[in-house]
Amino acid sequence: MATPSPVNPETPFEPSQPPVIEGFTPSSFGQPESFKEKFIRKTRENPMVPIGCLGTTAALSYGLYCFHRGQTHRSQLMMRTRIAAQGFTIVAILFGLAATSMKYRASTPGPSLESSAERMGANHRP
Repeated sequence: MATPSPVNPETPFEPSQPPVIEGFTPSSFGQPESFKEKFIRKTRENPMVPIGCLGTTAALSYGLYCFHRGQTHRSQLMMRTRIAAQGFTIVAILFGLAATSMKYRASTPGPSLESSAERMGANHRP
């Protein structure tokens, strides 16, 4: 069995520093943000996700409370409500991802249709 050759990177690996990837910046912000700042920013970008999470937590908590008190019918109803709230949260995440993706595509200039057609030779007339 052949042993793999050692990898010799140009710069030594430094675990305390983020990796250097050509053409990629790990954060669009100049300075690192705290957990609170990031939470507020993400909540402003997509406010439906925290609402869905709070709804899921409330339905679960109340359902467990009803189960503890012996109200099985209400507990089952709250567990079904919890599933609906989880579904709402997943849909909110997906819509947030789609909106962010469309916003990113709109902000980055891409090749125009005319230049693409010219490269393919569609406008070439003999």
